[in-house]
Amino acid sequence: MNFELILVLVTVITGVIVFIDRLAFKPKRENTTIERKEPILVEYARSLFPVFLIVLVLRSFIIEPFRIPSGSMYPTLEIGDFIVVNKFSYGVKLPVTQTTIIPISKPERGDVVVFKYPKDPDVDYIKRVVGLPGDEIAYLNRTIYVNGQPVDKKYIGEYRGTESGKIMDGAEIHRETFANGKSHEVLIDADKSSYDMQPKTVPEGHYFMVGDNRDHSNDSRFWGFVPEENLKGRAFAIWMNWDNGVHFNRIGKGVE
Repeated sequence: MNFELILVLVTVITGVIVFIDRLAFKPKRENTTIERKEPILVEYARSLFPVFLIVLVLRSFIIEPFRIPSGSMYPTLEIGDFIVVNKFSYGVKLPVTQTTIIPISKPERGDVVVFKYPKDPDVDYIKRVVGLPGDEIAYLNRTIYVNGQPVDKKYIGEYRGTESGKIMDGAEIHRETFANGKSHEVLIDADKSSYDMQPKTVPEGHYFMVGDNRDHSNDSRFWGFVPEENLKGRAFAIWMNWDNGVHFNRIGKGVE
């Protein structure tokens, strides 16, 4: 049972308790000369219901916090980053079922997206969108090809990390720029064998996701496409970083 389902259940249960009490039992307590205390169950439900409701609304429809547990998105996101995700970027969805009730927009190439891992929907992944429905995507000689054209890539320099990121010291930093103008940095580990992927066409209603740490990312190159209904939202900011201590230079940084 996932956290979102638990949150929905406790919100509904506390709300029902408060509603039934106000409808049936509270009037009886007030219309008697004998002072009767509010049942402790009702007292707790009345106190907690608005809290659960606010958290549910914020988490399901507005923003949701996530913590980055791995290095698959270096150098954009580091281990220990706490990010916030815009939950309505791609439409307003019902909690738990993730059914879209108000369509807003579609993911764009270059967006950093949190989604449910297709092989285990209870696990959240974060990667970058490189393939849209109908695109032909290939990864050859450490270069992404979109519809037969290589994505522009320029060498920037060597990576020098801090704390957990030191494991990637010496990797090459490249700046990729998609045809839509969106630009971001990626890491290339020249000491690791490159994985080539022959052209694949992204099915309708699906997306092709790749990590920025290209030689150290478990992504669509290995397990396939992400259904649109698995998308949870677009990452847009880092609000905290904890990696053997707080790294204040990461706080408030936008996700490129």
